[in-house]
Amino acid sequence: MPQFAVLIYDKEIPFEEFPPEILAGHEAVEGKVDGAGAKIVTAYATQPSATARTVRGDKVSEGPFQSGKSQLTGVFVIEARDIDHAAEVAGFVPIMDGAVEVRPLLGEE
Repeated sequence: MPQFAVLIYDKEIPFEEFPPEILAGHEAVEGKVDGAGAKIVTAYATQPSATARTVRGDKVSEGPFQSGKSQLTGVFVIEARDIDHAAEVAGFVPIMDGAVEVRPLLGEE
């Protein structure tokens, strides 16, 4: 099956401040993905955006590439039938105030 990047953009808050329904939703994602006939290849939460480094040529700056209230907070790689199936599966990821972006991975058509 083709692979897709699932990029989670949301507000950054300390883990201990996550609403219980968001935490429960994250715990349920894998089962929902499997039930939809897709597969999580790998998944990671990211460290806070303040720990990021942005590289432009030979210049390195502290912080994320884009500033704003929604930051990259997690990354999944999933296997799904097509982009529409991947988008359906990405809808299982709970978010507080952001969005989930899905992109096909090159070489995985």
